[in-house]
Amino acid sequence: MATATTQRARALRQSATDAERNLWQLLRTRALSGAKFRRQHPIGPYIADFACIQAKLIIEADGGQHADSAADKHRTAWLESQGWRISRFWNNDILKNPEGVIAEIQQALQRPAPSPSQR
Repeated sequence: MATATTQRARALRQSATDAERNLWQLLRTRALSGAKFRRQHPIGPYIADFACIQAKLIIEADGGQHADSAADKHRTAWLESQGWRISRFWNNDILKNPEGVIAEIQQALQRPAPSPSQR
């Protein structure tokens, strides 16, 4: 039986924003250093827009509702405490500058995942 988080992740996959759909087309082919990304992936009580488990890297596509969000800060702190790195991109940047976004993601993939002592 699927958990509530898994059910929500499935629903989010069906209602992706234009920016999320565009970014998924760029991430899904393993074109970035061979990294495999998952879309709307549950991690603990949260759902990451995109997650590369091997690199412990989360990519978030954010709209205006995320600006200075206390909930997002709490979520980021929890995910980082679990060893995840988070890269956030505004939807507008994803749509208007996909090459720049991909270049930043490639750089993030090259950095080593934080060790427990770095959290």
